[in-house]
Amino acid sequence: MRAVFVQLQCSPGKTYEVADTLFEREIASELYSTSGDYDLLMKIYVEDGVDIGKFINDNVANVPGIMRSLTTLTFKAF
Repeated sequence: MRAVFVQLQCSPGKTYEVADTLFEREIASELYSTSGDYDLLMKIYVEDGVDIGKFINDNVANVPGIMRSLTTLTFKAF
């Protein structure tokens, strides 16, 4: 499995609704509210061989209230 971090920028006033929807989908290992350009930071685990772009598109990016996302792939945990 591969750990993937996704930062999410939400429409004003929609951060908690987005977080609730993502929580209900049970795809996040961890989900945090953050300061800065993005409102949420989500850690997910994706099975080897799964198209990460399609996974994000089908399970994350279609949540109402998300304006922008930034996906960071990981290589090695220390």
